[in-house]
Amino acid sequence: MDQTLLNVSGIDVFYRDVQVLHDVSLNVQKGEIVTVIGPNGAGKSTLLRTIVGFEHPGKGSISFNGTSIDFLPPEKTVRLGLTIVPEGARVFADMSVLDNLKMGSYIKSARATREESLELVFDLFPRLRERVDQKGGTLSGGERQMLAIGRALMSKPTLLLLDEPSLGLAPMLVNSVFQAVENIAAAGLTVLLVEQNVHFSLELSNRAYVLENGRVVMEGSGPELMNNDHIRKSYLAL
Repeated sequence: MDQTLLNVSGIDVFYRDVQVLHDVSLNVQKGEIVTVIGPNGAGKSTLLRTIVGFEHPGKGSISFNGTSIDFLPPEKTVRLGLTIVPEGARVFADMSVLDNLKMGSYIKSARATREESLELVFDLFPRLRERVDQKGGTLSGGERQMLAIGRALMSKPTLLLLDEPSLGLAPMLVNSVFQAVENIAAAGLTVLLVEQNVHFSLELSNRAYVLENGRVVMEGSGPELMNNDHIRKSYLAL
């Protein structure tokens, strides 16, 4: 039985006259954690933005759960079960933690299970329960990242896209974020992760793709890539 949840097939993506992605293909199977690694400027964020509908491919195709989503806008892909946590831990600064989380459950299918979803988020991130009435803008960087992920989970996604969730966090908080990603996957959610912390992300992942200069140059299991000479020299400084 085919377990493919997301299939990206040979996409080209342009920003005006500049081509950012070249013939990129990848797939994500149900229940996996799949990571995309690569240097700054490789096109990793553009890939996630294209999957979720902020950008659209000039060539190729994207399907999610068997449905073509090449030209759907984000407000429609989220209703299909695709949710992204953008880079930078963006939260509503003047709203409380609770109201930030409730904003994530604005779609009709998620509103019905809002209380259940809140409990899941608070179990994953106990610190958010402690700060439930605090304004989002007064949280620490790590807490804002927890809130951004929690808000995304409130939409009841089938596939969660995470863009650099550990960026700018202290080492102890990086551990907490990656543990949360592992717990999210253990609860049955599929995850596509873009992350520059290669050591953590490859250890966590079932499979990974290497994106360089807008092209997929390598793919394999986490352990395979951890032991690859190019990855060890270029990304792990070994």
